[in-house]
Amino acid sequence: MTPLYRTIAVVVTHNRKELLKECIQAIMDQETGSQLDILIIDNGSTDGTQDSIRPFLKDERIRYVNTGANLGGAGGFERGVREAAKGSYDFLWMMDDDTIPSKSALEKLIEAGKRLKGFGFLSSLALWRDGSVCTMNVQRKDIARKLAGRELKGRVIPVQFATFVSLFVPMKVVRKVGAPIGQFFIWGDDWEYTRRISKIYKCFVITDSRVIHKTQTNVGCDISNDLPERIQRYRYGLRNDIFVAKREGIKGRIYISLKIIKNIVKIILFSDKEKGERLKVVFSAVRDSGDFHPVSDPI
Repeated sequence: MTPLYRTIAVVVTHNRKELLKECIQAIMDQETGSQLDILIIDNGSTDGTQDSIRPFLKDERIRYVNTGANLGGAGGFERGVREAAKGSYDFLWMMDDDTIPSKSALEKLIEAGKRLKGFGFLSSLALWRDGSVCTMNVQRKDIARKLAGRELKGRVIPVQFATFVSLFVPMKVVRKVGAPIGQFFIWGDDWEYTRRISKIYKCFVITDSRVIHKTQTNVGCDISNDLPERIQRYRYGLRNDIFVAKREGIKGRIYISLKIIKNIVKIILFSDKEKGERLKVVFSAVRDSGDFHPVSDPI
């Protein structure tokens, strides 16, 4: 008899109730023989999220937790993973609220996991709204190399880094490596977590497991041209990138040094507004990184 695997999908949300409803429905529509529960971590939404999804909450498979404050994506995922680990699940399936999995996304991950007979994480292929590859979710072979071109046409691709846009992790791995680090607040927590796993286990992209990531644009975030109200986010993002890169030795230090220089040059040459403020954020992030030594407590 084929074993009935128990999977819990952890979805982190903040003030995106319409996308969240679409995400929940897509998870509920999964064509899988496995038992699937959903844990929604609401980072203190103020847009009526809980009332909006109340019809879904009548389903006993769905649980809603409001953190009471915006803990950032990192804090939300840390809370979600720790809550999920309290249950008797076989697998954890992580995603943002703007992730819309295809009906076979989970089953393709489970099938691949059976064939591999041991892995640290599996990551889906994330596509954008128009069906092109979502640039912000391309997995990495190492700290400096993203998958590209023909590599993405393989079915099972070894990687070291992935995002939390459809990340599938055996719960025994979660209990060994711990939870994501909430102190990251936003950006980079997924790179840190997946690399923590891939240092111990083999990890893969499963390209026939597909999700749509409904970001507003399919252009990677860039401090040189992002909106003024978003500039301060890069203080966290770059600080976190430095932390992750330092743990990759000389290659990582070279990579992050070049990234910092690139950011500075692009701001000077191409930023139309707030050049001084953007540069200040870069330098502040570098300074902050010297005192940033977060750890993940055991689960």
